[in-house]
Amino acid sequence: MTAESENGSGRKRWGLIIISSLFILFTLYYIVMAVLSSSRKISAINEEFAYKKDEKNAPDSRIFSDSAYVKLNREKAYFQSRNIMAETDSISLALNLADSTATLEINGVTVHKARLLKIDAPKILYKGDEYAISSMLSVPFTVMDNFGTILKEPLMLKVAPKDTSEFKPDILPDTANHAAVNFVMRLDHGFSLYVYQDTGDDAGGVMNRFIFDIRDRFNGIWSIIKSIAGFKVPEYHPSIRLRMKKTDARIIYRALPRNGQIALFR
Repeated sequence: MTAESENGSGRKRWGLIIISSLFILFTLYYIVMAVLSSSRKISAINEEFAYKKDEKNAPDSRIFSDSAYVKLNREKAYFQSRNIMAETDSISLALNLADSTATLEINGVTVHKARLLKIDAPKILYKGDEYAISSMLSVPFTVMDNFGTILKEPLMLKVAPKDTSEFKPDILPDTANHAAVNFVMRLDHGFSLYVYQDTGDDAGGVMNRFIFDIRDRFNGIWSIIKSIAGFKVPEYHPSIRLRMKKTDARIIYRALPRNGQIALFR
């Protein structure tokens, strides 16, 4: 009995060691893949947007790190992006992370302005090649897909009357006035824009944001698992996360059209 108990304990111990070792190896592998993923994203942006050297008229490379040049180049890119949006007839969004503002515009005219209460931007926007990032931002992002905790447009149901005297529109109340407002927009170049309502001390709002994030991460976990299982570097999607008042978040989500454009200044 004693020998059997010792053998059973030994097998359990070795089983735990094997499981722990596999978990540690998987964790290390995931970390390495994550690092490679972000590095590959930076390389892709640099390859597409970095300054193309001209041997005959090559400028002094030190200019690209000059603070005055960096500031002017960022402003130039932002204005170029907004000019492109102004040429369209649809509502567009200008995000000024440096000034903590989000502005809805039509033909360059401001129609709504919101204050950003919290900003979490990816390091790639500040640590990457300055010229390449500014070149990328000189053209507005395009919204490829989106989803949120409220409907994109309020739903209205109307019952057809028998005659004009019986006409009474049957309107389904817009529950978004009470529902929490959190949404994500998938942009081109692999970026994602997350907007959350400011919850303050509201435990229900915090829980809603948590569930929204879990759902979003779950939607993308399958592609990550497939990449790792196939020993491929998963795609890296830089995320811009903003927090603002609930009314502002609702207005922006519903106003920005599908395939809408977003200019970004950092």
